[in-house]
Amino acid sequence: MPALVFDCDGVLADTERYGHLPAFNQTFREFGLPVRWSDSEYAGKVKVGGGKERMKTLLTPRFIAAAGLPSDTDALDQQIARWHRRKTEVYTGIIQSGTIPPRPGVRRIAAEADAAGWTLAVASTSAEPAVRSVLELAMGPELAARFAVFAGDVVPRKKPAPDIYLYALDQLGLGPSGVVVIEDSRNGMLSALDAGLGCVVTPSAYTGDEDFTGALLVVSSLGDPAPQETATEVLSDPLGADPRPFVRLADLEFLLSAAPGAK
Repeated sequence: MPALVFDCDGVLADTERYGHLPAFNQTFREFGLPVRWSDSEYAGKVKVGGGKERMKTLLTPRFIAAAGLPSDTDALDQQIARWHRRKTEVYTGIIQSGTIPPRPGVRRIAAEADAAGWTLAVASTSAEPAVRSVLELAMGPELAARFAVFAGDVVPRKKPAPDIYLYALDQLGLGPSGVVVIEDSRNGMLSALDAGLGCVVTPSAYTGDEDFTGALLVVSSLGDPAPQETATEVLSDPLGADPRPFVRLADLEFLLSAAPGAK
């Protein structure tokens, strides 16, 4: 049977702007670090895969001196790990508060795929506790339990490297030909494509102006029928799926059959 694999942040919910950014800044404040990321600064940081990796972009000699940090590499890595653990706690609390809604259509299409016997998974380079909290928010506990979760440091290289998707395929015992990935960023799309997977893109808060050449489909969201009434805006549709007024499981099946290299 086919498989439907979601990225987490920006795909299941628009968590970067309303979850990760305030969690980073609260963590910086609690540790007395001389930095607060603005919205525009963070738009650049999201292109760096992984929370610890984003924090490491701070570690210039000037910042290390200003923050009174050790210069030893191992000690700095331990400090980053402490910051990141606290950041994950703050972020998980934000998610559990329920203030960030799921993106349109993600629960609907996952439920359709599950009912049709598809394999469901999440593949993300965010920390696993954070990913699981967003998954449960977006899907509800019962459907979330149907997902395999691949997250965090289970692979050495973060997106846009293909490692997380190759790892997911290996763990699930799947070949690439029957897998559809839902991503929101160019880095995520490139990760999926380099793993040989077909990718649908739903851009999020910080990724709307990125180049998604190579995606099977680019839409504003997966969309939902009434009562949510969130229509899908088609941004790029090279295979002619025409998934309006919202993306259905049949549209994903069409993309799998029509994708270059499909058998």
